[in-house]
Amino acid sequence: TVCDGAVGKTCLLISYTSNTFPTDYVPTVFDNFSANVVVNGATVNLGLWDTAGQEDYNRLRPLSYRGADVFILAFSLISKASYENVSKKWIPELKHYAPGVPIVLVGTKLDLRDDKQFFEDHPGAAPISTSQGEELKKQIDAPA
Repeated sequence: TVCDGAVGKTCLLISYTSNTFPTDYVPTVFDNFSANVVVNGATVNLGLWDTAGQEDYNRLRPLSYRGADVFILAFSLISKASYENVSKKWIPELKHYAPGVPIVLVGTKLDLRDDKQFFEDHPGAAPISTSQGEELKKQIDAPA
């Protein structure tokens, strides 16, 4: 997974691989997870790599892209900056270091998008609509 820091990549991977949701935010430098999935009747071990979204790791992060079969590119549905960085930062980086690798676009924090209290507590936050997400998917030519 790739995206800005604090978007929810690690929570996404932990939830998928262990059916638990972490409550504390701890920035990731690099981590990996695995899960067994059934594809066309065969069990396949899915290797999931969690990368650092923070600017401090811009030179280190691309080292993990080699050999990737697909990228999960995430943005927060409550952060306009993370939404904008998909096309400004992440797509150029992925196309440069891993041209031709498919990208799956994922919006995180859906549970907060309609949470009025969250937006009262975080005046700078802005919800991203489903239509904005669909438009971004088309713009970056993501299959999903």
